[in-house]
Amino acid sequence: MRYYSLKYDGIVSTRIYPRLTRAPGQSFFLLGVRGVGKSTWARRQFPDAPRIDLLDESRYQDYLADPSLFAADIQSAPPGSWVVVDEIQRLPNLLNEVHRHIEDRQLNFALLGSSARKLKAAGVNLLAGRALHKTMHPLTPAELGDDFDLDAALDTGTIPLAWAAAERRPVLDSYVRLYLREEIRAEGLVRNLPGFARFLPIAALYHGQVVNISGIARDCGVARTTVQGYLDILEDTLLAFRLPAFQPRLRARERHHPKLYWVDPGLVRAVKKLHGPIAPEERGALLEGWVLHLLRAHNEDSGLFDQLRYWAPHPANRTEVDFLLRRGGELTAIEVKSQPRYHTGMLPGLRAIADLPGVVRRVLVYGGKRSFRTGAGIDVWSTGRLHQALAEKALWP
Repeated sequence: MRYYSLKYDGIVSTRIYPRLTRAPGQSFFLLGVRGVGKSTWARRQFPDAPRIDLLDESRYQDYLADPSLFAADIQSAPPGSWVVVDEIQRLPNLLNEVHRHIEDRQLNFALLGSSARKLKAAGVNLLAGRALHKTMHPLTPAELGDDFDLDAALDTGTIPLAWAAAERRPVLDSYVRLYLREEIRAEGLVRNLPGFARFLPIAALYHGQVVNISGIARDCGVARTTVQGYLDILEDTLLAFRLPAFQPRLRARERHHPKLYWVDPGLVRAVKKLHGPIAPEERGALLEGWVLHLLRAHNEDSGLFDQLRYWAPHPANRTEVDFLLRRGGELTAIEVKSQPRYHTGMLPGLRAIADLPGVVRRVLVYGGKRSFRTGAGIDVWSTGRLHQALAEKALWP
């Protein structure tokens, strides 16, 4: 375990853990929500690299007026060395200078950001093939080690800033306010800030559910097109992820609407202003979203699969499997249930998916302690067994 300081807008955490994220050998973007530890990680990975922090308002204003000052500030970096640029999304036009220095001086850049929105709109394509794209996720059990506690993770999440805080819930409440202030209002991402503020808790209610844009629009009192834009902002600022449906060829009955998942269960509860014990009706969606977080984080690190979807071929009878992973021509199906006792009523989706071509493993992750295999060949795993399989890169038979 390692200890060092992480600070975000006056909130200080002193316990930070080794991360799964590894620095590649060439320039890269590293995106992740605020407080996830990107800057602290970069300081340890590149201790001698020049660091350009665009949260420094004076430097930001200087570059905004004259981007050529950026080149002057990194002129002393020798060819082949690293330069760290933090909060790159604030000035995406700097990517022109980054591009030039990669080409002319063979500099390597670690480009850190908490939003992909402005980058997608202005300039990332300039670096196509010259900079990899990586994501830093909230902490996983593999990173937390003996400090991991599932109930705490589902309650207040594992964003490092909150996890390492003495009082997690006030930090999360502050985090949501800072998100509205810094990411949304300061960056001018929406014209109607009150409408977006009403949207957030309603979107949190859809954690783990198929997105119903009309329903959200009705509850928020805004247009459907506005809700679509709000969902794009949630995804672009990395707070949420839309999981597409599995759609094999020639299967017109497959459902096309994505499911919405927030990146951290603590954020879901904070946005909904839920501060008490986790209710049974909450736990299922929180655990499902937690499993998705683990799959995405470990895939970022190890490339465990090529594609991640959910499977729902028969909307009429509600047959569904939460996650379907594809690696080449093979598929692994994962269903998540929060109940602590196993029963066969948890298996209809996994039984139904057995006939899908390419399925080589079916896994039920549940809230109990025992792990075993059923007579039908379905693996029943505790959450601890799932953590182990991911750490050992053993999702596939």
